[in-house]
Amino acid sequence: MKDRHNDDAMAEIFREEPAYAVHFLNAILEDGDQAELLIALRQMAKAFGGVQKVAEKADLNPTQLYRTLSSNGNPELRSLAAILKAMGLRLAVERVEAA
Repeated sequence: MKDRHNDDAMAEIFREEPAYAVHFLNAILEDGDQAELLIALRQMAKAFGGVQKVAEKADLNPTQLYRTLSSNGNPELRSLAAILKAMGLRLAVERVEAA
């Protein structure tokens, strides 16, 4: 049995279960971990046809997208919204109830 890279396995899960991808991203956003968010977005880009295809749909330069999703990336809201839209997703705000 051949070992698979974690990114490949997650990309396959995101492709097969888009609802899980939404849940996964929302959980990351709730925790506020930017590094984890960038990893998930790289995996999702792979699931949605690769960085080149996502960059084209998001009207971004592929090199810029690679940098944006790198471990040192710091995406602007505009870029993040475009990347998510290219994947059929969007950012949303929801009210947090007081504990």
